[in-house]
Amino acid sequence: MKSKVTINRLATGVPGLDEVLGGGLPEFSFNLIAGPPGCGKTTLAHQMMFALATPERPALFFTVLGEPPLKMLRYQQQFDFFDSEAINHSVRYINLADDTLAGDLDEVLRRIVSAVETYSPALVFVDSFRSVVLASQTENNPNNNLPQFVQQLGMLMTTWQATTFLVGEYFTETDTNPIFTVADGLIWLRQSVQRNSMVRKMEIMKMRGQPTMPGLHTFRIATSGIKVFPPASLIPEKTFEPSLNKQPARLKMGVPRLDEMLGGGLPRGYSLLVAGPSGSGKSILAATFLSEGARNGETGVIAVFEQRPHHLRNATLTQLIQEGKVGLVDSRAPDLSIDEIVQLLLSEITRLKATRVVIDSLSGFELAIAPTFQEDFRESLSRMVTALTSVGVSVLVTSELEDRYTDLRFSPYGTAFLTDAIIVQRYIEVESRLLRIMAVVKLRASAHSDELRLYHIDENGLQIGERLQDQEGLLGGRPTKRSSNVTCLGDENV
Repeated sequence: MKSKVTINRLATGVPGLDEVLGGGLPEFSFNLIAGPPGCGKTTLAHQMMFALATPERPALFFTVLGEPPLKMLRYQQQFDFFDSEAINHSVRYINLADDTLAGDLDEVLRRIVSAVETYSPALVFVDSFRSVVLASQTENNPNNNLPQFVQQLGMLMTTWQATTFLVGEYFTETDTNPIFTVADGLIWLRQSVQRNSMVRKMEIMKMRGQPTMPGLHTFRIATSGIKVFPPASLIPEKTFEPSLNKQPARLKMGVPRLDEMLGGGLPRGYSLLVAGPSGSGKSILAATFLSEGARNGETGVIAVFEQRPHHLRNATLTQLIQEGKVGLVDSRAPDLSIDEIVQLLLSEITRLKATRVVIDSLSGFELAIAPTFQEDFRESLSRMVTALTSVGVSVLVTSELEDRYTDLRFSPYGTAFLTDAIIVQRYIEVESRLLRIMAVVKLRASAHSDELRLYHIDENGLQIGERLQDQEGLLGGRPTKRSSNVTCLGDENV
């Protein structure tokens, strides 16, 4: 029996695209890049071309009725991937506009074949191929046979041993065109405007011979070019596998007595939710967590969604950011996706070899992402927590609670089950004064304190005091036993 043919996979040069494609682009494949105007088709084609083309593996780029080569080059050279020295060496442009306007498909095909035979390219791009289709559909050219033209072009491209890309403006997948059947790969780009955000997504609808990641994948066009964001839960290359035979090491929180309440500290690799109302000190606790890590030689990353970086009030944290001991993720783009934010976090984690991560807060996080991604926010949070903890970092997430104290809720998103540990902060009223109380509600696979402890905030941060005496039930329901001058805010009998 003959051994099976091995198909080489080409690295596209587009961050994240190789993962979405299932390992790269099949060599000698016949591909269609489709989508509406302005979604990034030509930019994607150029980014791949400059990444793949070499003098030994040259590329031909045919322009049809789209932008003329000079205009196209003027805009494409604004991207970092553009290499002006490659023009007329490893990359050549050929303008087919005149032949296309004449509406003669035979002549268009002859010009393409002639150029391919002359330069023997390894990469062929035709932009925009839809222009060829529209030009053929005229009353003056009744003999044009579009299906035959597509069939001939596809067969020729296969025999040329070239990796080929046809770029075209198609608005729906239901457009009737034989090219969809002939193509080995079909990369569909989409874009939509929601409020003040432009959201771009990519779908690999077809790629013969290899499994691709299903679904829509967000991407961004920046000065560096296109960057694709694979699903967050599939990004990490190495996973963190805690030993089942021994307890994980404990991280110090930096707040006196809190480690004691946690049974010795937060187990390494755990995710911790700190929930509390406005002003209860969640951000202070998060900053202290990172500062304590730096004091012990650990680096950290903080994603801030509540306030601008220059508004960070913790002087120690600001200094750690300036010294490079804590990385700051503070993207203010209006079209952020969960997957993009996770990419930013993982990039900082890798750069700093960070072991502690803070996300402050979920409320601001929800407002930071584009509206189209808020519909599945809970599922996205699950992917984010999984992606971060799987690389071995310890994650602290803050969550704003509404000022309602008669019920016990840790997160308005129903995501408390996602984390390994929960610390809740609450207010109580004692003799017409507001006091703060704290409790460890949950710590998986570990003993922890069930005490309610008073705490206050001063210039040194959070200071945890003594156990709250004889005040049962203050966290959630009506106290079963309390003095008449102590109340829980929101109680109907206050």
